[in-house]
Amino acid sequence: MFGKIVTALRRKSGNDAPSTQRRHPRREGDRCVAVVNGQAYPVENWSPGGILIAADDRMFGVEQSLEFTIKFKLRNSIIDVSHRGHIVRKGYRKVAIAFEPLSKSISRAFQQIIDDSVAREFANSQAV
Repeated sequence: MFGKIVTALRRKSGNDAPSTQRRHPRREGDRCVAVVNGQAYPVENWSPGGILIAADDRMFGVEQSLEFTIKFKLRNSIIDVSHRGHIVRKGYRKVAIAFEPLSKSISRAFQQIIDDSVAREFANSQAV
């Protein structure tokens, strides 16, 4: 029993970063909002796996299924991505939504959004 506790407390050697639960890196700073039931909520961050919105957590239930539209502002246009998901976590004024599996068209839209963001960042870095 004591040996198990000591083993659990030991640090692993090496310089590798600890693994995370996330399958996709989170994107912050993209200009977007999520529209749920006709109400727009600011998006804190998003990935191809889900979104974190700033919302009154009392309005949502864990495991609740919902439909939503994410509106992304790109350099020259606005892209609407409509999809379904379910609430996986909620906290004080924050609600995390996991996406259902993505269709090819939604995956392409997300890639277009990421490409536009990278191009915008590159253009801003070249301006003097």
